[in-house]
Amino acid sequence: MKAKITRWFEDAWYKEMYISAWFMPLSMFYVDAVRLRRFLYRTGLKKSVRLPVPVIIVGNLTVGGTGKTPLVIWLVQLLKQQGYKPGVISRGYAGDENQQPLSVTADSDPRQVGDEALLLARRCDCPVAVCADRPAAARHLLAENACDVIISDDGLQHYALQRDIEIVVIDGQRRFGNGYCLPVGPLREPPERVNSVDLVVVNTPKELLEGEIAMQCKGDSLRNLQSGERQPLAAFAGKACHAVAGIGNPQRFFDQLAAAGLNCQTHAFPDHHAFAAADLQFNDAKPVVMTEKDAVKCADFAQPQYWYLPIDAVLPEAFAEQLLTLLKDKTRGQKTA
Repeated sequence: MKAKITRWFEDAWYKEMYISAWFMPLSMFYVDAVRLRRFLYRTGLKKSVRLPVPVIIVGNLTVGGTGKTPLVIWLVQLLKQQGYKPGVISRGYAGDENQQPLSVTADSDPRQVGDEALLLARRCDCPVAVCADRPAAARHLLAENACDVIISDDGLQHYALQRDIEIVVIDGQRRFGNGYCLPVGPLREPPERVNSVDLVVVNTPKELLEGEIAMQCKGDSLRNLQSGERQPLAAFAGKACHAVAGIGNPQRFFDQLAAAGLNCQTHAFPDHHAFAAADLQFNDAKPVVMTEKDAVKCADFAQPQYWYLPIDAVLPEAFAEQLLTLLKDKTRGQKTA
């Protein structure tokens, strides 16, 4: 039932389905509440935490996935190449109720820390912590590790943590949907919020507006969940398979496989779905291809025909230069403050 309701709202948000006017007052009330909350933080009536190191927020304005996690991985790699010691914090969505900060390692249980946090720990090779209270997660990282910059995976609307750089990631196919805030549309904040962030990244854009930066997510090989074997994605071209995705925009993954020539029977699940073995029993021997985020939750019951597609974000060199310049300016400002 929950999945059906979610699909109904997504159809309404992104496919121009008629929305009853009864929802509009709720959306207006939501916008007023969002603006009031931001005003309270901006004026200091609600307290926020300033960390002793720069904080980079990678977030979005819409409900659901836009490609933040690949960008966070890319940022970590960039900063490490430049001599920084980054740490990553996350809410730990779909993990247990993380009221206390918890360090995440490559062997952590995804049911406890969440799928995205576990994926980050495995791919980033840097300290990762989860907590519903992001300032607490950041303090935990700084107490346990010599981090000199914190990256928050999501948290654009978590104003309890002060930030030095805000990066918004936009789904280049769906963008802002119908342009309305919840519950009428998919927006967490009014669309003009994008004008106040430092950098705007568009994942696989159909077109770019002025000031936006294009990001492509590339994956050219599949990895077997059970054996770790790698095969070129092209080797599966023309093969009939099952494509499985429990992410914010499953169609983007399905389209990527179709573009590579795979003949997929698609199976979309809700974002952060807690997979069980029965979910992937299709009563045939066809390959089952899934996202890397879903794979971390399926490893315990992996079968020989289970494969996942690791992806990497690709961004222009100019974006890296712009980000590093911003970070150096913020670091200099903190040292002289």
